[in-house]
Amino acid sequence: MDRNDMDQHGARWRTEEVLATCRRVSSAQLTVWVERHWLRPRHEGTGFVFSAADMARLELICDLREDLALDDEAMPVVLSLLDTVYGLRRRLRVLAEAIGDLPPEARYLLQDELRKREEKEE
Repeated sequence: MDRNDMDQHGARWRTEEVLATCRRVSSAQLTVWVERHWLRPRHEGTGFVFSAADMARLELICDLREDLALDDEAMPVVLSLLDTVYGLRRRLRVLAEAIGDLPPEARYLLQDELRKREEKEE
């Protein structure tokens, strides 16, 4: 991909490129998945532009359908749960970075408090 295929959002694929890259999905399926908001590409001109994250999600949807035989009713539930997990992972990464930036004394106090709370829950 050359620089003309890149923008501030990273790599981009047009619908035709998506279909050529991921042969497990048909044009009709891709359209339905976009309409159902399972994929959220950007609308540009007369078509869609898919990001690297969209492409990864497309592969995930194909895997879930093929490997786990998820149907159209289960898919939004599973995708929502996965979105929640990924969102929590992002928040935990930010929290860990913030904790890492604290002075050592504050980190030790926090570790001690966390250990106390975990012991209460056991």
